[in-house]
Amino acid sequence: MKILVINAGSSSLKYQLIDMDTITVAAKGLCERIGIEGSNLQHKNVVAEKEVKIEKPMKNHADAIQMVIDALISKDYGVLSSMDEIGAVGHRVVHGGEQFSDSVVIDASVKKALEMCTPLAPLHNPPNIIGIEACEKIMPNVKQVAVFDTAFHQTIPQEAYMYALPYEYYEKYRIRKYGFHGTSHKYVSQKAAEILGKPLSELKIVTCHLGNGSSITAVDKGISVDTSMGFTPLDGVVMGTRTGMMDPAVVTSLMENEKLDAKAVNDIMNKKSGVLGVSGISSDFRDLIAAADEGNKRAKLALDMFTYSVKKFIGAYAAAMGGIDAVVFTAGVGENNGFIREDIVKGLEFMGIKIDSKKNSTRGEIDISASDASVKTLVIPTNEELMIAIDTKRLVQI
Repeated sequence: MKILVINAGSSSLKYQLIDMDTITVAAKGLCERIGIEGSNLQHKNVVAEKEVKIEKPMKNHADAIQMVIDALISKDYGVLSSMDEIGAVGHRVVHGGEQFSDSVVIDASVKKALEMCTPLAPLHNPPNIIGIEACEKIMPNVKQVAVFDTAFHQTIPQEAYMYALPYEYYEKYRIRKYGFHGTSHKYVSQKAAEILGKPLSELKIVTCHLGNGSSITAVDKGISVDTSMGFTPLDGVVMGTRTGMMDPAVVTSLMENEKLDAKAVNDIMNKKSGVLGVSGISSDFRDLIAAADEGNKRAKLALDMFTYSVKKFIGAYAAAMGGIDAVVFTAGVGENNGFIREDIVKGLEFMGIKIDSKKNSTRGEIDISASDASVKTLVIPTNEELMIAIDTKRLVQI
């Protein structure tokens, strides 16, 4: 079975065609500037190693999906003889609220529920819905599956997901912790169990998805029991441009002292803060490491704040689970930056977490634990697209 994985943004659309018989990517690409002048499709036939960039107006996501299909069945750079070879479409959907604790085959009731979740993810859910409807229009007989960033975290117990606000705000607005990056945390925790050769149901794992956006999750016996992101992806560890956790009174203080409205403060916290705000240099950790090596104190401070915040969550989640068997690093920074990994685990030797510096300098899927470590430290490249495809196949074959 070949599954098309779609990740629709407001003006972009990423895709992968995955052959589930061989678990390989046959083609992938990106539609940019949808509805904007200069729209284009960047497509790669992975099998034949052919790449093409097609500049063509795309007035909406339906146009983009049609261009994707045309590219996939092209005689010059396609990988399909016809669109009939597409067995199902899996859609990344950011927010499923409390309605969805698992991926789901999409029907009218599901789309209505997604629209009801829009206030929780106003920037993400609308384009996700547009992508679904565009695929339904182009491929009316192909099953569509929604895979939610939030679903994996719906197992978190109430004492961990509730905020200590008047209960009526939860009842009226569903204000609570939801968590994100769930597809990634689910994938790497399952992969960790494979690497360790143990059932996931017997493991306590802390998964660290570290990138420009970062989140830490406590995975106990295969289920998420706590995660660092909250009502929005702003909460948790220090990030590229996001504050992470801080005293909520900072918001009102900024509004009063800087004469800012809620939108302006929200913009500061999401787009101008994090390691970018502290360093004044960049949200790219490679830039910060280079600057710190040259003696830039603010760059060094930004890095220290990031690694310290991750370290705290690892310790907290080990306590929450009553133990820990493995720490997993994944995503752009987690997979590729040995310096960051080393700084995070420094001082956690008392927990049995200790890494081998030589192994830590290697990239790819690897166990970087020291020989005398009682807790395993793993680096596992995430593959959210494959996880989406796996869930999609599971549901359409039921």
